[in-house]
Amino acid sequence: MSAPFGIYVHWPFCLSKCPYCDFNSHVADRVDQAAWRTALLAELEQAAQTTPHRSVTSVFFGGGTPSLMEPATVTALIERIAARWSLAAEAEITLEANPGTIDADRFAGFRAAGVNRLSIGVQSLDDNQLRFLGRAHDSAQAIAALALARRLFPRLSFDMIYARPGQSCDDWRHELSRALDLAADHLSLYQLTIEAGTAFQPMAARGDFILPDNDEAAALFDLTQEMTDAAGLAAYEISNHARPGAACRHNLLYWQGDDFLGIGPGAHSRLTGADGITRSTRRHRAPEVWRKKVLKSGNGTAEAVTLDQAARVTELVMMGLRLTEGISAARFRRQSGTALTGALAADGLADMLEGGFLRWQGEMLQATPRGRLLLNRVILALLPDQAA
Repeated sequence: MSAPFGIYVHWPFCLSKCPYCDFNSHVADRVDQAAWRTALLAELEQAAQTTPHRSVTSVFFGGGTPSLMEPATVTALIERIAARWSLAAEAEITLEANPGTIDADRFAGFRAAGVNRLSIGVQSLDDNQLRFLGRAHDSAQAIAALALARRLFPRLSFDMIYARPGQSCDDWRHELSRALDLAADHLSLYQLTIEAGTAFQPMAARGDFILPDNDEAAALFDLTQEMTDAAGLAAYEISNHARPGAACRHNLLYWQGDDFLGIGPGAHSRLTGADGITRSTRRHRAPEVWRKKVLKSGNGTAEAVTLDQAARVTELVMMGLRLTEGISAARFRRQSGTALTGALAADGLADMLEGGFLRWQGEMLQATPRGRLLLNRVILALLPDQAA
């Protein structure tokens, strides 16, 4: 059986920029859909020449707001992927959507194109909190979008943001209970963080709002695990919860260190050659710079680097410990060329095991619930060079 391989397609446009968002997204009132379809197909076409004989196990349309794409664009891209690679019969094809940018005909068009998993950015079920988060929809629109998606798509996920200013455990218990009632097979539950370059950054610095402190955030995290476990949607990654067998297969590629190809502005790729060396590429972030470069040379690549063993080890540890199942020692050796225990700081590993932050389950090195709550500290102990 061949290793999993995914394709990520980035649509950079949104109707508005959320104040917490640090993704590569750009506000645009009008987009030339035909021109962007041509550019995405051109980059996809050239990329196919670098990854021959691969079987595509997942496709992910992210953004930005991919539900602003015309269904015809999604159709054309999926058809080109199927023509240039072997598209696995059970391939997961995900599209991200915002409740305020969808309707029944558009949803039906995405489903007809081959999308079989929808991920909806709900973020909150409280209208006041949706306004605080800068969302363009209200809770009624979100609930209606979820109901429509459940009728059309075999698999459905939606996102929620918690640990918001002033949010108590009782507040979150009530809201998460409603979300679990609406959930299908997957939930992504993220703690609000303030990222550099976002609109929230200067607001938080001025004291316009105050996030929950570490103890309050930890209590909210523990409550989240308790409630999702009880509902049958246990965490398989720090922020992602699913029923058995319903984990996002595409995101597992990132966390487990498998290969993926990214096209579109700002998209990243990790590809391992026949020589066993992994190479990283990044496309230009600015949409028009990317598009002009694609039209001129067939790709919008801004940077391409070869990952040395140290960089590969760092990626595999930082991503793998996010997973509840942890890091497979066998997979780690295959992907990095070195033993897991030999790649980690011996004293740090011993301290994390003795302190109950890590544990061995067979050949899997796992972060315990306590370790996942303090994962940055755990990783720093294992990879002390990251302090620089």
